[in-house]
Amino acid sequence: MYLNTIQPAEGSTHAKRRVGRGIGSGLGKTGGRGHKGQKSRAGGFHKVGFEGGQMPLQRRLPKRGFKSLTANSTAEVSLKDLDSIAVDQIDLLVLKQAGLVNTNIANVKVIATGSIGKAITLKGIKATKGAKSLIEAAGGKVEE
Repeated sequence: MYLNTIQPAEGSTHAKRRVGRGIGSGLGKTGGRGHKGQKSRAGGFHKVGFEGGQMPLQRRLPKRGFKSLTANSTAEVSLKDLDSIAVDQIDLLVLKQAGLVNTNIANVKVIATGSIGKAITLKGIKATKGAKSLIEAAGGKVEE
């Protein structure tokens, strides 16, 4: 086998469309571009979303929503995760050392997912109403 003998499989390719080659081709005269206008001309280019000078749709519509600046610095921890920690006094540093929250986290909230079987004390960590009641039922307390 030589590189100059390699050919595509039979029927896998077809002839390129030849525009502007006479009336018999079906794509003669205007070459499938229609009549007049920017898109019919050579080099008739415009940006994506350009509407001929009319105010584009993406600029006519109002901006919506917002991006929270604190979303990346807040984390949730479940009761099940707290039960797996061997320490009784739990604060943000303990959670970071245990690998439960990322190092760039500033605020943590405990949610009532799972159960807790030991008495723990939360310091500087918020808890939902349900999580707080479950921690206190197990003999622990929440100090915010």
